[in-house]
Amino acid sequence: MFSLIKNDKKGASLIGAVWFFVLLLLIGNLFFKDGDALFVGSNTITLFGKYLCYALLAVSLDLIWGYLGILSLGHAAFFALGGYVMGMYLMRQIGTRGVYGNAELPDFMVFLNWHELPWYWYGVGHFPIALLLIMAVPGILAFVFGFLAFKSRVGGVYLSIITQSLTFALSLAFFRNETGFGGNNGLTDFKDILGCAISSDLTRDSLLFCSALALTIGYILCRFIVSSRLGRVIVAIRDSESRVRFIGYRVEYFKLFIFVFGAILAGIAGALYVPQVGIINPGEFSPINSIELVIWVAVGGRASLYGAIIGAILVNYAKTVFTGVFPDEWLYALGLLFVLVTLFLPKGVIGVAEFLKLKKSKKNDNSDGDSQSSTGITSADSKVAKEA
Repeated sequence: MFSLIKNDKKGASLIGAVWFFVLLLLIGNLFFKDGDALFVGSNTITLFGKYLCYALLAVSLDLIWGYLGILSLGHAAFFALGGYVMGMYLMRQIGTRGVYGNAELPDFMVFLNWHELPWYWYGVGHFPIALLLIMAVPGILAFVFGFLAFKSRVGGVYLSIITQSLTFALSLAFFRNETGFGGNNGLTDFKDILGCAISSDLTRDSLLFCSALALTIGYILCRFIVSSRLGRVIVAIRDSESRVRFIGYRVEYFKLFIFVFGAILAGIAGALYVPQVGIINPGEFSPINSIELVIWVAVGGRASLYGAIIGAILVNYAKTVFTGVFPDEWLYALGLLFVLVTLFLPKGVIGVAEFLKLKKSKKNDNSDGDSQSSTGITSADSKVAKEA
């Protein structure tokens, strides 16, 4: 644990900065009242909690794309699946407080004249089972999909297209009312989570804390993986899969493990996201969301993990600001940003920071060398003068 922190000072510093900011927000919300200069509103708490969920999602993709070399254009599907499981749990907590007062069926099922709860809703009203399903549902889908794809040795752009097709197919399925997930409207109007009012400030603060904790644990686990022998193998697979296969490694199993692990992290991020925003609908399966996710990682910097966190927070903060000013132009700006980063900043924001740091270091070395040279010349001149 301590060796990981010692060898990853930048990542540890970033996680520390995240926790420092989270604590400031919590203090501002809990210990100050509306009207105080240091008061932090619940909307700000929710917004930053959403950013942290996106950051965990970006870290999971960076593990798959940055280190394993698999560009998944459907990674948001696992995020949405985790969110839907959490949404199902929250819907079951409403009970008789719904519009129709039905303790067994959610309002949308009553409206659609459903008479009984579908079998896949059973048990999800219990939090331990819901927590297990949050990890199991994305994990199982990733396992089945990955096993078939990697066993068939599908890779490169073909795999990217298939992953995008997967999330599009799920989007179409969840849009249908017959599937029992709320159709176009999705799941919303949540009341409680673990017996606490979901709209209360204390609940929102707790969700922000849990989001920061999940991001920290997820980052540490990913850092542990990439720093281990397993990490060296997956980087070798990324750089030259055929050589690794020729040595004797079962490449498909390594790919499958990382792909499933990344899907589980994405599902956890989605589960933390839903109670904070208050809704989950099929729009979360949109292929555009997966492409945006790729942009976050590219902007921050691939194969670094902490760069994915920076990219997710920066891009989403910019989205929050600019969609209010230029709502129609934001998607064009996002596409232009991806093109510019791909052409001129292949290592993202952290690459620029490292370049500037290296340039400054070389400049200091050159100035030190010049000063030493001038000191040497002065000493030689003094020695000649004395001899004369």
